[in-house]
Amino acid sequence: MSSHDTLVRESSTAGEHDEAIATATAREKRRKRRDARSAWALLGPSLIILGVMVGYPAVLMVIQSFTDYTVKNKVLGTTPNFIGFENYIDLFSESDFPVVLMRSLALMVVLTVLNMLFGILVAVLMTRLGRAWRIVVSVGLLLAWAMPPLTATVVWGWIFDTQYGLVNWTLNTISGTQDWTNHSWLLNPWSFFFVLTIIIVWQSVPFVAFTTYAALGQVPGEVLEAASLDGATGLSRFRLIVFPYLRSVLTVVLVLQIIWNLRIFTQVYALQSRGGIAAETNVLGTYLFRQGVGEFGATAAIGVVMVILLLALSWGYVRTTLKEEEL
Repeated sequence: MSSHDTLVRESSTAGEHDEAIATATAREKRRKRRDARSAWALLGPSLIILGVMVGYPAVLMVIQSFTDYTVKNKVLGTTPNFIGFENYIDLFSESDFPVVLMRSLALMVVLTVLNMLFGILVAVLMTRLGRAWRIVVSVGLLLAWAMPPLTATVVWGWIFDTQYGLVNWTLNTISGTQDWTNHSWLLNPWSFFFVLTIIIVWQSVPFVAFTTYAALGQVPGEVLEAASLDGATGLSRFRLIVFPYLRSVLTVVLVLQIIWNLRIFTQVYALQSRGGIAAETNVLGTYLFRQGVGEFGATAAIGVVMVILLLALSWGYVRTTLKEEEL
């Protein structure tokens, strides 16, 4: 075979190879476009529902926060006036909102710390229990978690009842006096929030405990055994070995706890109805509910501030988690 024929054959082979690559590339692009269309088709109904149920009310709330929209405009069908940032200025200068905001943030910090602390401790305890006791603890946690917030608040309200409460009777029995008879736990703001903290922590710990317990199952046993043989204490093993495996899960749980604890309403409102002083025990949820009935513009401003606050508190943790997953 001459050198010319060899060159022609090699050129033909190279051309066929390039054509095969181009065909495979085109086929891969078509497959990706088809997968993308399928994905959007599946996500379409959910995106439409989110847009109608979340997007539209959120945009409407932002727009109304810059107007003097009231129930009068709603009834008469008139257009509210655009007043700019007046609602926001009045919110921070001529109302109790700053005090309520600081109270809500402080309560959120306390509740989040207690929920995370007790939830992690219960999860670690469940890993040390036998099967029978673990089932008993799980059932108890599940019952507390499944109870509706209003029902739980009513039950704990009976326990701390002024006349027939179990707590007052127990304290009288222990002290041998009648000093706790007719003692109200809800009139004083400090004892009010003490009762509120018990109720919320009692119902929130199960979620943290179950989630953490599930994540603990992903920690390799041989790593923990090697650390024990090296003389590492229980606290050191958890801090240096277990916690890195749990970091992403605990971050999500922490963000959810922050959001939920800043949005509490049912428990606070129910306790206020049983004797608490609303003006001294309002949190953001109840303040928004009670503040300016029919003043849609002012309440919309409160809602916008709450949304911004929640985004600011959770964004840092979410961004850190995303960066760690990219690594």
